[in-house]
Amino acid sequence: QVQFVESGGGLVQPGGSLRLSCTSSLFTLDDYAVAWFRQAPGKGREGISCISSTDRTKYYMNSVEGRFTISRNKAANTVDLQLNSLKPDDTATYYCAAPSLKYGRCPTPDANEFARWGQGTQVTVSS
Repeated sequence: QVQFVESGGGLVQPGGSLRLSCTSSLFTLDDYAVAWFRQAPGKGREGISCISSTDRTKYYMNSVEGRFTISRNKAANTVDLQLNSLKPDDTATYYCAAPSLKYGRCPTPDANEFARWGQGTQVTVSS
């Protein structure tokens, strides 16, 4: 059963921007730490950003810090990821995920720490 739904992916030129959104009809996202992962062809799934449930602390992978911004929209029940200054290396399928327990801080950025996932949205950065 799909627990999260991601949207907002697409084809964009280098230097461009996209805004990804993660929502759920099953869960109140504000109750969970929510992370964004990505997986490029032939590579493992890497955690790129996370926002905690408790104190709204935000974490970013080094290669995206300063370019990507994670945020919550409580009214819309979404966790969004603003992607700016996109590079071809950002091309991947992007997933949102949450651990099984509520009201927690962000786990380590290991996919095995996250029990709830969406099906992903494709981001392609190409000229």
